[in-house]
Amino acid sequence: MRKRRALLGSCLAALVAGTVVPSTAYAAEQPNLPPAVQDLQAQPGGCASGNEPEYVRSFPVLKARLTDPVEDDRIGYPEQLTAEFEIWWSDPDGIEQRRSWTTSPTYVDRVHSITLPSDIPSETVISWHVRANDGVAYSPWSSEAPGAACRFVYDGESPAAPVVSSPEYPAETYWAGGVGIYGSFTMDSPSTDVVEYRYTFLGGPSGTVRPAEMGGPATIRYVPLSRGPKTLSVQALDRAGRMSMPTNYTFHPNAASAPVSRWKLDDEAGSATAAAEAGEAARAGHGVTFGGPAPSGAPLSSTATLDGSRHAFLTTDSPAVDSGGTFAVGAWVRPARDDRSMTVLSQDTASGAAYALALEAPREASASYSFTLGDTKISGGAPEAGEWAYLLGLYDTETGYAQLFVNGHEVGTKTEAAPVRADGAFQIGRILGPHGYRQRWHGEIGDVRAYDRLVVPSEVTDLAHRKPKLLGHWSFSTADDGTTPENGGGASLRLAPGASIYRAPDFCIPDVDPDCPTWPRYPLVGDGHLELDGESGHASLDSPLVDTGDSFTLGVVARIEQDDATRPMTVLSQAGEHTDAFKLRYDPAQYAWQLIMPERDEAGAPETVVAQVEMPDGANGDGTRLAVVYDDATDTVKLFADGYTNADATAHLRNGWTSSGPLQVGRARTADGWGEYLKGQVDEVQAYAGALRDDDVLGLGWETDPCLC
Repeated sequence: MRKRRALLGSCLAALVAGTVVPSTAYAAEQPNLPPAVQDLQAQPGGCASGNEPEYVRSFPVLKARLTDPVEDDRIGYPEQLTAEFEIWWSDPDGIEQRRSWTTSPTYVDRVHSITLPSDIPSETVISWHVRANDGVAYSPWSSEAPGAACRFVYDGESPAAPVVSSPEYPAETYWAGGVGIYGSFTMDSPSTDVVEYRYTFLGGPSGTVRPAEMGGPATIRYVPLSRGPKTLSVQALDRAGRMSMPTNYTFHPNAASAPVSRWKLDDEAGSATAAAEAGEAARAGHGVTFGGPAPSGAPLSSTATLDGSRHAFLTTDSPAVDSGGTFAVGAWVRPARDDRSMTVLSQDTASGAAYALALEAPREASASYSFTLGDTKISGGAPEAGEWAYLLGLYDTETGYAQLFVNGHEVGTKTEAAPVRADGAFQIGRILGPHGYRQRWHGEIGDVRAYDRLVVPSEVTDLAHRKPKLLGHWSFSTADDGTTPENGGGASLRLAPGASIYRAPDFCIPDVDPDCPTWPRYPLVGDGHLELDGESGHASLDSPLVDTGDSFTLGVVARIEQDDATRPMTVLSQAGEHTDAFKLRYDPAQYAWQLIMPERDEAGAPETVVAQVEMPDGANGDGTRLAVVYDDATDTVKLFADGYTNADATAHLRNGWTSSGPLQVGRARTADGWGEYLKGQVDEVQAYAGALRDDDVLGLGWETDPCLC
């Protein structure tokens, strides 16, 4: 810059002296090169120069970038540019109207813009172009070949609110359609320029849908997942981006419909047929025995036992459900073996099966459950001989996907499948192959169902739910002859030396009663808790409390004073012959409550350990509500603290093993006998056969038992 100023000064001096310097002569001899225009925009849109103008919802800002050739960056030519914008249109009488604006000078390679006034006409095609001026010459108009004029239409009116209708779910009609039944919802706006509808099912899915033609209707499909009022909110969007007012469409889905076919298989022993709660009664082969065991906690009184022979089947003369549409089939099963492939249920076609639920046992792989639909097969789960499972196969024609659920959880990967309509017999316990029926079931089957609709997630969970059974609840409020009673009159816990029941102090007034404590110490929960001395104090039963080889739940409230938390101390344990089947303890080295479950009843066996980081006396010094949930159906174990768990407190546990020792409160097995005695307080020990659901765990730790609905 300094060099440039010096050169300019010398040139002026030469001119004053009447001497022409070479640079000045060169500038006078060279012609000026015109500036250029590029990057045209009509924000919030662009430059639409084709057959279709840009539709805008607000008065646009016209923009263009101006440049000047580098050859003009010399002495003698200005370095500032101006832009001239021009718009034109035809008024209602067909007379052309034009307006133009010129921007202030600015440096090269800058964006120039103008804001159009609010009196420009709406719903009118407005053309515009721009040219640049460098003080000496104009650029060509941007509309000159090979360019073209930009065009836009200002849309000053929002589209009308859409009209929504549904044949399956009419507005304000109570209890139409039903849970799991798809319905069509059509959106249509009176405005002719609508290009999109935006919708939201309040509390449910949302999305957008475009009509086949501008201004036309659009239809979506939706399936209610629960009974009760639902609201669909819809807005129309026009081509200018203007949004209509919302239309709220309220409808009332009915409750989920019952299965179209159902066999509980709880018929009396010796029956030759299985009665149908819905559909057609099923004839039973000679290998079927009624009156078999039922899964505990499930709403079944008995099941059918199939012996795996060629006569082990039940059949109907017609299909259980139309497999050409959306459908689901499910059943409770308990295989007597898991080393061979066996069929739970299937649907005959002329030469095979349209669909089937089965247990697959490949020679070189682990057994699994499967749902087959035509040529598609989904496999998952881990069958075990003698273990109950609830299976559900589902096909949704709306999505085209088939799914398999085992014990209420989706397994495998949902897969696209083609529907297979069949009109043959329905089979329980066998499947039709190229050479006749095969893969006969050996074990129990109960509550076979077929639905002609989507079975929604909450139903899948409920169908597989086994209500836990309360085994015992001890509130530690009283003691009698060295024992503390179970709340419902069950077995009492025996108190060892060093274990005592602490009760809440009687009501008193410190200023009146000199023996009244100023700051009385209250029990953890209710009227009392168990106090343990950390040396020999513990409580125990005379026999095992929970079957650790099956699903179980334990709840307890525990507190250890922080000054006493100097070593690992156990709150609950239940031993086998050589080690504890589980041990719930506090480890000060990890600052955490831990659940330890050995894989086998062997000293030194590998252990599954989950933990919850928590203060030993709880977040507020009032103790921690701990819960252990082992779900044998899903092979998971969880440790909860104050009703919540996390990834570090959840683990896979393939197989639990059944312990033979009694429940211990306040100690655990060690290499040299008993140890890890607890110095602290324990309250509200609760035990269930079965796995509590996560929401039900929140109810543990109180004197009343949680609702296991």
